[in-house]
Amino acid sequence: MLSLRARRGAAAALWRQSAYSQSEHAACFSDNSSHNGVTFGLTSDQQEFKVVADDFARKELLPFAARWDAEKHFPVDKLRAAAELGFGGILVNDDVGGSALGRADAAVIFEALAYGDISVTAYLTIHNMVANCIDKYGTEEQRQQYLPQLTCMQTLASYCLTEPGSGSDAASLQTTAKRDGDDYILNGAKAFISGGGVSDLYLVMARTGQPGSKGISAFLVEKGMAGLSFGRAEEKLGWNAQPTCAVVMDNVRVPAASLLGSEGKGFNIAMNALNGGRINIASCSVGGAQFCTDVALDYVQSRHQFGKRIGTFQNTEFKLADMATAVHASRVMVRHAAQALDCEAPSATMDAAMAKRFATDMCFKVADDALQLHGGYGYLKDYPVERVLRDLRVHSILEGTNEVMRVIIAREMQKQQASKV
Repeated sequence: MLSLRARRGAAAALWRQSAYSQSEHAACFSDNSSHNGVTFGLTSDQQEFKVVADDFARKELLPFAARWDAEKHFPVDKLRAAAELGFGGILVNDDVGGSALGRADAAVIFEALAYGDISVTAYLTIHNMVANCIDKYGTEEQRQQYLPQLTCMQTLASYCLTEPGSGSDAASLQTTAKRDGDDYILNGAKAFISGGGVSDLYLVMARTGQPGSKGISAFLVEKGMAGLSFGRAEEKLGWNAQPTCAVVMDNVRVPAASLLGSEGKGFNIAMNALNGGRINIASCSVGGAQFCTDVALDYVQSRHQFGKRIGTFQNTEFKLADMATAVHASRVMVRHAAQALDCEAPSATMDAAMAKRFATDMCFKVADDALQLHGGYGYLKDYPVERVLRDLRVHSILEGTNEVMRVIIAREMQKQQASKV
């Protein structure tokens, strides 16, 4: 398989040169573009990234996904194999082992990987989010200390924002970090942490100052530090191929050098990271929905009732058409939002919220429709659709609930309107 690192220089150059005029016009009508909706509009590099990710998903993830789900197995070996292809530091600069790609590239890659296993891919997006934060906001010492091991995934990372008492209202978080000489002492608990207890590095948002968003700072906390502990593994509806638990800090002393960015900038770091995280999780939804559409299409061609293939019934055709349309529309919105982030467009925050809200809702419905087309068999674990449906359900909750996405969209609309006055 072709490693992303072999193409890093060309891809990075394409990213730096990207603009709406190129991504939405020149790339869309290049001779290499396909018109099947999956590769239409992709650059030649992105098409190659997709081939690599597709191949890995079908050979290294999909054949094992059902067993990992049933056994609640976290396949670290597969994550490290993915990192060998450049998927451990997709957005990280190449001087520390990253692939130096952009959000639009990552959206293509995560969609392809999620076709094989949503749960594993979702963790990979979180690991990439932490690595990107260190690359973007860290000191040179932090970059050199952590990123070479993060990009090859010998070190695994988790993102710690949510708390038992602060979910959507993230700015009200209660975890504290108090300065004590050359150190900070952290106290508090984080909830629903993907990779909790297994990851080696935790990006923790904690309060260093005043109430509200301006009093929050970001810290890098290493597993094994005195006072850092983990809750029991959560029993979940889906995402069973990655561990989830509480992360508890009881007088955890970290050096001042563990502060990421400056004091009071943690909330900005967290929200900027979530813009990308929303696109990432939406990409995973598209991959899962595409899988369900393909599986359902195969099933209705082989299942017979009333002396006919059920795929010939008009009701089935209507449902399949709506599923395909929903997946395509979701994909277009996600890729547009990714391009907006790459180009630092003024609308990027709203675009990310719109793509996340639309894609996660619509792709879950696609999975539900695929299950319905399977009838009673769709409810059995012998068939893969129920697993994908369970994995997709949480996507409308995490990275900001879809209700919060609507709030963000409406506020951004009002800002745009006010700027015209």
